[in-house]
Amino acid sequence: MKKRRLIPVLLLRNGWLVQSKQFRRWQNLGNPVTAVKRLSDWASDELIYLDISRDDTYDLRRDDLGNPNRTSIFEIIADVSKAAFMPITIGGRIRTLGDIEKRLSLGADKVCINTHALEEPGFVEAAAKEFGSQCIVVSIDYKQIDGSDRVMKSWGTETTGHSPERWAREVERLGAGEVLLNSIERDGMRCGYDLDLVGAVADAVRIPVIACGGVGSWEHLAEGLRQTRADAVAAANIFHFVDQSVFLAKKHLVEARLDVRTPNLFSS
Repeated sequence: MKKRRLIPVLLLRNGWLVQSKQFRRWQNLGNPVTAVKRLSDWASDELIYLDISRDDTYDLRRDDLGNPNRTSIFEIIADVSKAAFMPITIGGRIRTLGDIEKRLSLGADKVCINTHALEEPGFVEAAAKEFGSQCIVVSIDYKQIDGSDRVMKSWGTETTGHSPERWAREVERLGAGEVLLNSIERDGMRCGYDLDLVGAVADAVRIPVIACGGVGSWEHLAEGLRQTRADAVAAANIFHFVDQSVFLAKKHLVEARLDVRTPNLFSS
């Protein structure tokens, strides 16, 4: 039986690794590659790396032997791929098949598409045909608008007419292999997953659903697996501030008798 997954999410903004809160506030956490090696060593099943930069400026404002400066997303992806010993999904600023091909050639295993999928749904179908459904993850960011959950685009600033369930079914029909479901309002709030919505989306489709948004404790991860059919649970901020965080989170899930891989620390 397929194991359910625990997936850290890293956010890149103009070259820096950042912590996010409700898609509106960001705290600089430092080097975008160092965290990748730690998360790999700490037994992550996969990694999702999302570029949330709003322009093409990538500058760490340093250039020394141990930490050379990087001025493009492609240099950063290449560095990340070398540091990781786990599958990597790369997302952000993907608009063409060439964008996907470039990221895969630099070491990404999957790509994550968000706004362009909403603006050009045929792009999901074309990408799935060109690279295979298993390679295409569609990110669904949502928030409550007038009492109803609505899919958002453009870094969560513009609403669409889609409900998360409806859009998930549509991208599945178009050939997406996986859905990353993220609550904007819970992002960084440490209040737990939106279990009702995660459950509804997971029940609406046959492809894997990754729950994200709101994790503030290891038990929130357990609730996501215990109370929904989500294939994986993901989180960002919580993994940055505790040593061996992914190992400890997975240990909690194993002790809760959830069907995840047994954690093993690895030092590369």
